[in-house]
Amino acid sequence: MSAVPESRYTLDEYLARERVAEYKSEFYNGEIFAMTGGTPTHNDIGLNLVSSLKNRLRGSSCRPSASDQRIRIPANGLCTYPDASVVCGDRQFDDRDKDAITNPIVVFEVLSKSTERYDRGRKFDLYRELDSLKEYVLVSQSEAQVERFLRQDDGNWLLTILKGADAVLEFASINVSLTLSEIYEDVEFHPEEADQGLSSRSMER
Repeated sequence: MSAVPESRYTLDEYLARERVAEYKSEFYNGEIFAMTGGTPTHNDIGLNLVSSLKNRLRGSSCRPSASDQRIRIPANGLCTYPDASVVCGDRQFDDRDKDAITNPIVVFEVLSKSTERYDRGRKFDLYRELDSLKEYVLVSQSEAQVERFLRQDDGNWLLTILKGADAVLEFASINVSLTLSEIYEDVEFHPEEADQGLSSRSMER
């Protein structure tokens, strides 16, 4: 089978499809990648993240968004839906994709076995081209573990790994902290569930 896609799409074609689609898709380099629904564990973690951040950030200039908020990275063209994100100050929207934010300061991705390599690798590479991004957070859905990458003044990224319900995740860029017990509130871990089609990148042709 040829590695060359049978069909490629423009950004305008992707946006037209996305407006009427029953499910969300990523767009990158002319290709569309379907994103399947998350597991119950994934959904619980995402809800906990957004609700906890909403409470912590109330009254500040920062606001969280859930997984329906699209982000576009103008430098490389990726359109994607992180599991949660935070913007401080005015939201900046893409010139071509009026519904997509371009200035998140924190981005969260909930990991699964099927997407972990992408989230840690190529997707993180693409996210790093956002000048606004200060923290990138990977959240396990098979155990109480969070990995936080913090952008340093020299452009390098410092990794901090937190484990256990009592651990505290401190966000330097938005001046708030969350305990892992908040992130994993009411979550029942099912390691086998984490490998089901969460954010599966099945290419549409």
